[in-house]
Amino acid sequence: MHQPRRVGMVGIGLMGHGIATSLLRAGHSLVFLDHPGNQPVDDLLAAGAEARGTSREVAEAAEVVILCVTGSPQVEAVLFEAGGVLEGLAPGSVVVDCSTALPSSTAKVAARVEAAGGRFMDAAMTRTPKEAAEGRLNLIVGAPQALFEEVLPLLEGFAENIAHAGEVGAGHTLKLLHNYVSLGFSAVLAEATAASRRAGIDDAALLEVLGKGGGAGVVLERLRPFIAEDDPSGFRFSVANASKDLGYYHAMTDELGVARGVAAAVHALYSGIEDDSLAVPEVIRVLQDSQRH
Repeated sequence: MHQPRRVGMVGIGLMGHGIATSLLRAGHSLVFLDHPGNQPVDDLLAAGAEARGTSREVAEAAEVVILCVTGSPQVEAVLFEAGGVLEGLAPGSVVVDCSTALPSSTAKVAARVEAAGGRFMDAAMTRTPKEAAEGRLNLIVGAPQALFEEVLPLLEGFAENIAHAGEVGAGHTLKLLHNYVSLGFSAVLAEATAASRRAGIDDAALLEVLGKGGGAGVVLERLRPFIAEDDPSGFRFSVANASKDLGYYHAMTDELGVARGVAAAVHALYSGIEDDSLAVPEVIRVLQDSQRH
């Protein structure tokens, strides 16, 4: 039986709400930051969670603080601004960053958390809000081995597959690599689908050929509901987030000094979509309706 932990959360968005639900179901106590960007929290409050007005108050009530915010600027703000997590962090407490962040920022964040007496790990997420609510996320963790083993039972409360990628920063690095591959495959499939439709090919025939050939895989299955039925719910990831993550990938590859010719084209596709609130599958419709410049 796992040891119940006092958990604080900052970021009860689509993914964070699912994590919070899973943690409560697993028997942990939960406090969270009351924030306008949260999803509705009545169900969390009914299950015993408590809201706090500042990130400092969340940290004061918790031994593990989970961050599930948009990216590096938000992580740094939540931790370091006035009323932030660091002001309320008890010695030895753990900060778990589930956001998608720039690894060079993560290294600096970890150093500041440790200088304040805390401990830090990055635990980047993949999968969707549905799996988050089911406790079936994938996590890519960067942490010292001992800290990883200590926190693993807590992570298992909301994740199904947990990969220890290496030391701090490795989780965020692998997440950016993963998202580049996923969004790159999505871009290829979106352009192919748009071309197929313009050529008058039946969607069912396209899906059959790709699904039994070189297009088969997780990304095609996420796009399948939109291609077949105009349903974008299989990949609830916005174009805005896609552009942000690919921007982080570009910054990381600049720092590493590695080639990114294909990545530049993928980034250009997403950043060129005028309505960045669209879900990734809806890029297919945009491409289908657009003319090549």
